[in-house]
Amino acid sequence: MSVLKVIEVLSNSEKSWEDATKKAVTHAARSVKNIRSVYVQDQSASVVNGNITEFRVNVKITFEVE
Repeated sequence: MSVLKVIEVLSNSEKSWEDATKKAVTHAARSVKNIRSVYVQDQSASVVNGNITEFRVNVKITFEVE
């Protein structure tokens, strides 16, 4: 039987929501082992002068506890 834990992570990117999600997982993987999945809970963007300047995601990362 495995035990799973979920953490919530906020991330941003100037490129896309997908890139922000990848950055969140990459950064979390530096200190969290056995990441199993990522769930994008919320997406938002910053707008300046009618242009999107930053994509933001709120993700839940699930990992197995050893």
